[in-house]
Amino acid sequence: MLPWKPQFARWRRLRGVTRRRRIASAAAMAVGLTAVSVAFGPDGTPDGAWRAASGQTASALAADVPAAALTSRDLTRGVDALQRRLKAQPGDAGGWAALGAAYVEQARTIGDPTRYPQAEKAFGRSLRLRGGDENDAALAGQAALAAARHDFTAALRLADRALEVNPYGERALSVRVDALVELGRYREARKAVELADRRRPGVPVFTRYAYVLELHGDVKGARRVLLRALDSAFSAGDKAYVATELGQLSWSRGDFRRALGHFDAALRAEPEYVPALEGRGRSRAALGDLKSAVRDLKEAVRRSPLPGRLAALAELYEAEGRQGAAKEQYALMNAWTRLARANGVAAEPESALVEAGHGDAAEALTAARDEWSRRHSVHTADALAWALHANGRYKEALGYAKKATAPEPGYQNASLLFHRGMIERALGEHTAARRHLRAALELNPGFSLTHARQAKAALGELAVRSGQSAGSAARGGS
Repeated sequence: MLPWKPQFARWRRLRGVTRRRRIASAAAMAVGLTAVSVAFGPDGTPDGAWRAASGQTASALAADVPAAALTSRDLTRGVDALQRRLKAQPGDAGGWAALGAAYVEQARTIGDPTRYPQAEKAFGRSLRLRGGDENDAALAGQAALAAARHDFTAALRLADRALEVNPYGERALSVRVDALVELGRYREARKAVELADRRRPGVPVFTRYAYVLELHGDVKGARRVLLRALDSAFSAGDKAYVATELGQLSWSRGDFRRALGHFDAALRAEPEYVPALEGRGRSRAALGDLKSAVRDLKEAVRRSPLPGRLAALAELYEAEGRQGAAKEQYALMNAWTRLARANGVAAEPESALVEAGHGDAAEALTAARDEWSRRHSVHTADALAWALHANGRYKEALGYAKKATAPEPGYQNASLLFHRGMIERALGEHTAARRHLRAALELNPGFSLTHARQAKAALGELAVRSGQSAGSAARGGS
């Protein structure tokens, strides 16, 4: 039984009223615009849904989808429309807040961190026109910007300020959950998502609800929430977003065919949705279809060259024996990381992990330590453990690996288990190493083509040492 029930029924009842209010508010703002309209909520906050309406009048409004479901084309059109409006009406505080929010999403969607300073300026201008005591849209936007830059302490502070102005702001409620999760404050995150669910039930909150359950080890509960959210989805963007979350959950548990079905469904709903394209590529790789996987990941990287996608494509090239192509992807990832830092983005755990294995191990350790000083999540603990391992500091590494795989909150992730197992192997703790390496492969045998191969090799070596059948151990058996 779920510890609390998301407000699906209440959301359905309120949906019609909320949509009508959004339409009225958006129509008032969109006078004079053509091609694209930007939907605003009843509280004046940007709804986060810029949809194509080419050839239609300004009254043809955007579909109501979460920001994470937007495509780069939608955002480009929305940004262009907002820029035109603000050129004509530079005193529009709500318009500047909306433009800032669009820049944040554009940076995330297309992998362009140079948008973050532009977003910062747009939010600042909005707040100069309308003070923070009545401008929760700009405050919530600043919170989202801080989260995008991985400054989660600031994100939490700004989200709380926005909620003092408007306790029902969807963006602020959502960012508050994200910030608490990334800070490793999981019990508080659980309370925050309960609160968000009571105040503003909807797809953005439901997907966060599912992730918090997953972090607490309740994968079945997370799946039930996502399936019900999918049933509640109205727009193509909603459906693509939730189906992709379902695909990622299935992939993380090694159910690659089910994951592939979810990603295919997402792409049928929204053919340009890059996270679904990436997920389909990862699923195909896990199923052994490297050619199709490379095609999907190359297209995902072309549209949005974020570090995780670059690293995934590099691994596929390594599996094909194309070492030069792999090195090029890792170099691009390092270049992206440098550019992101220049635009105020703190190091992320994923970048430190790749740097530890394919770059400067000392630099990876510095970045991971810096990130740990700011937030104590399972992912930052894991990144620091792996960076310490890369620098030969195995005993210290194991302490952080244990934090990453601790019973509280109970998160189960194959990469985290693999890292712990390899660290234990380096320390000569062979029984524990076998246990965690097997657990990684049993949970998700395709979590990483490179690391899965290394785990099997390590198990084979450990089996020989212990007198077991090397072949059985290399397959992850007992």
